[in-house]
Amino acid sequence: MRYISTRGGDRDRSFEDVLLAGLAPDGGLYVPEHWPVLSPDDWRSLRNRDWSEVAVAVMRPFMGDFLPEAALGQLIAEAAGTFNHAAVTPLKQLDDSLWLLELFHGPTLAFKDVAMQILARLMDIALERRGEKVTIIGATSGDTGSAAIEAFRHSRHVEIFILHPHGRVSEVQRRQMTTVHSPNVHNIAIEGDFDDCQALVKAMFNDQPFRTRMRLAGVNSINWARILAQVIYYATAALSLGAPHRPVAFTVPTGNFGDIFAGYVAWKLGLPIEKLVIATNVNDILHRALTTGRYEVTGVTPTTSPSMDIQVSSNFERLLFDALNRNPAAVRALMDSLAQARAFTIPEEALAEMNTLFASGRADEEEVLEEIRRTWRETGEIVDPHTAVGLHVARSHLGPDHAMISLATAHPAKFPDAVERAIGQRPALPQRLAHILTDEERLAVLPNDLERVEAFIAERVTG
Repeated sequence: MRYISTRGGDRDRSFEDVLLAGLAPDGGLYVPEHWPVLSPDDWRSLRNRDWSEVAVAVMRPFMGDFLPEAALGQLIAEAAGTFNHAAVTPLKQLDDSLWLLELFHGPTLAFKDVAMQILARLMDIALERRGEKVTIIGATSGDTGSAAIEAFRHSRHVEIFILHPHGRVSEVQRRQMTTVHSPNVHNIAIEGDFDDCQALVKAMFNDQPFRTRMRLAGVNSINWARILAQVIYYATAALSLGAPHRPVAFTVPTGNFGDIFAGYVAWKLGLPIEKLVIATNVNDILHRALTTGRYEVTGVTPTTSPSMDIQVSSNFERLLFDALNRNPAAVRALMDSLAQARAFTIPEEALAEMNTLFASGRADEEEVLEEIRRTWRETGEIVDPHTAVGLHVARSHLGPDHAMISLATAHPAKFPDAVERAIGQRPALPQRLAHILTDEERLAVLPNDLERVEAFIAERVTG
């Protein structure tokens, strides 16, 4: 399997190359040169297999000769062992047609743990093999940062810097990052929003002298291996409900489009997915884009679901690439328009193709709180605000011919204020994480200034 950039400037890369590079040098995102497909018989053979075996089956076609099958299986089993549930990502039935896919049983209580625990192990193998060290730069709207820090905190090959928007993540999210005192971990609070953090990360990757000198690597969902690892739970969930004989649909609360793009990869791999439903909060650029064809950046509104407070959804570029018949020139034109005018219009044929698989919806703040109340009242389940966004939108897309699986992306204890406002009950952190509420924090607050951020990083890497 070889990889190409969505903008056409980089081709014929191996899985190991894209694993360590993250963002392509031309500013594009890596995608497979072609989409492998598992046959219905292949999918049937995976039913009743354990989580790690399914993971190997869906990841191997994209990895070439990077790892022997047995070694990959052992790596995935080790990653799965960091989760506090035997099923790793269990399904819970809410009613006749609606299911909740719980992705928060990992070490930092968020879905990002699934991919990050695998990604860190893959990167350590590649770096050990090459005898190299890298500097990981990442932006987080809340959960990616803590999952990355937890996964890489003991790595001998990595120095990690995570940027988060100052004052715009929950206290638990912040403390999960800032109370880790490993010498290779550095937290930077940027005076701005998540899009500012993400723009700084992209600018550092596009600053070729800085990128080369610091040996930058990325772990945001722009990293292809992150997307690939997230395909696993789409496969395990669908198989447990009867795939490939029974089609399913998924509703995904999403901001940066990475998690739902993993569902698209699963569909391309041959998993029978009836519909992928994009669920957004009031920062609804993806919902607007799918319904009007106009992708237009407006201001970010802080909400109770901060991980989705995003306007520039990086992974949408990967979907555009496929919908535009894999034409890198067309992708570059749209991305240039986004950079210059903060907007672009999706060509009519591309939009029609997207809408054959994707649907979308939004939830405002009152609807989120009401969904938390409703779910608790009707099922006894307490959900976080991001999961509530998904459930609210999922209810509008239920159908008689398929089961709807809505992704539960974070533990409710990560957002106790919002949950308490909804149901009058404050969810407690699991005892294993209670210490973060009193541990000393370590972070630097910096302005939204590329030069200042690069200087901060360079001083600590070269020092």
